Amino acid sequence: MSEIYFVRHGQASFGSSNYDQLSETGHLQSRLLGAYFREREMHFDHILTGNMVRHRETAEGICEGMGLGSRAFEYYDELNEFDFHAILAAYAAQFPEEKLPEKPAVSDFFKRLRKGIVLWSRAELEGELPETWSNFEARVKRVKEDIMQRFAGQKVLAVSSGGAIAMLVRQLLDAPCETMVELNLQTRNTALIQCVFNSRSMRLSTFNAVPHLDALEHRSLITYT
Repeated sequence: MSEIYFVRHGQASFGSSNYDQLSETGHLQSRLLGAYFREREMHFDHILTGNMVRHRETAEGICEGMGLGSRAFEYYDELNEFDFHAILAAYAAQFPEEKLPEKPAVSDFFKRLRKGIVLWSRAELEGELPETWSNFEARVKRVKEDIMQRFAGQKVLAVSSGGAIAMLVRQLLDAPCETMVELNLQTRNTALIQCVFNSRSMRLSTFNAVPHLDALEHRSLITYT
């Protein structure tokens, strides 16, 4: 059976000068996920990642937890996150009365991001953006189809981001654009999204599972950034 586990990266460095790196919690989440795979004797024929630092660090942590040595990853630009900083900036410019406070809480960030993504999906977000919604849709569809054609009969791990994974799930469910927004904002760090596939189709099996963080002593490690 062809099977793929998409993993959202570990907790990134929200609120720091460089979001695109794992926090200490993010590194621990990644190692715990690798340990979960090791304990269940799960092996992967290929490990794919986007080319963001937080993707690579998550994949490295998973490999460390699995007890693997240095491993070459296959990089896909299509697995990268959309530019949510640009979405927020465009939204703030269009609605200056809703500009983020100087020291925003996570809820402030999510509230404005949700509104901005919805406008982006409707082509109603003003300003120059690095990527259109339709281009974002197309690249996620492209990587899905490439996986289906290249990895028949294999087990694959793919480290990506919440937005790209949410777009993939939206496409698999043939759901409206607003569904992507809700899925994106509830996807947990290092959550597993399991799919089965063949050369013609891909089907969703599980979404947003964190079995490696289910133990009582690890539940404080469940995060969304």
